[in-house]
Amino acid sequence: MELNIQLIQIGKLNNLSHERSIIGPNNRYLNLIVELIGYEFIIIEGKIEIDNRASSEAKEKLLKFIDVIEKLLDNNMTLGERELINIYESVNSNNINDLLEVYLKKELVTTLSNGKPIYAKTINQINYLRSLESSDIIFAVGPAGTGKTFLGVCYASKLLKTGMCKKIVLVRPVVEAGEKLGFLPGDLKEKIDPYLVPLYDCLDDCFGKEHVTKLMEKGAIEVCPLAYMRGRTLDNSVIILDEAQNATTSQMKMFLTRLGFNSKMIITGDITQIDLPYNAKSGLVEAFELLSNIKGISMCKFDKSDVMRHPLVYKIVAKYEKNFLDDLKGIKDED
Repeated sequence: MELNIQLIQIGKLNNLSHERSIIGPNNRYLNLIVELIGYEFIIIEGKIEIDNRASSEAKEKLLKFIDVIEKLLDNNMTLGERELINIYESVNSNNINDLLEVYLKKELVTTLSNGKPIYAKTINQINYLRSLESSDIIFAVGPAGTGKTFLGVCYASKLLKTGMCKKIVLVRPVVEAGEKLGFLPGDLKEKIDPYLVPLYDCLDDCFGKEHVTKLMEKGAIEVCPLAYMRGRTLDNSVIILDEAQNATTSQMKMFLTRLGFNSKMIITGDITQIDLPYNAKSGLVEAFELLSNIKGISMCKFDKSDVMRHPLVYKIVAKYEKNFLDDLKGIKDED
């Protein structure tokens, strides 16, 4: 690496064998850390050297960052770009010990149909799982790719597999995301299926495609448009309302009052992707504010640090999140 800057040594690796794992293939991990920290640095023969113009805060963050990486490598953990982003966020928020607990204890959510174990991978995901265990109504709000829907379906599948619930009910508002799809032919299931593809994908992962079909034929898994929930009471069930940001206030109230005995409701959504008409208030936003202090209801928040997709998704979400907050601040200033 050729750098036209002056580098100064600020520390050393605890274990020289970690150097290649931290730098990554073709300097891939090192370049990502440089981007996150904001200053060029290199590791040569275990010596950590950084741009002499780096702030004291950046130097401290880098040393903490690398220390956490080494602790995880000492425990035989394989690191990738997603893990590096998580470590960076934990250093920023002073949650290093919590993150180490997440990675080293590995809290199992469920095992997929192909035998792959699913673990919680972030602090917020751990908190979400604990809420799923302890509460009957769980709200999960955050950007795309944070695992709020996938983990909810995984948890519901575990309850169905173990006989702790009799049915999984998948519910979604039928709201088009900025484009008109026109008339959809077929029966109710065929009409709503296009809106439920993400939930079906999760179910297929958990049970296997053929088994999902059998469970639906038996009535153990049901799909339903939000508007068709009125008048029902659901006992011994896990009811998942996905894309809840597109539920109106009256729909959200109607949905929440369907809760029966020995049942759980999981409500997921992203308040930055509301597709309702401009003058309609999101029932998810209102419920999050109105119901936050009721015992038995948990409010779980996810952010960009929980994004489990390609690292570029993390960067995209970060930009949109900042833009959304700036717009929100502008509206409040006008008021």
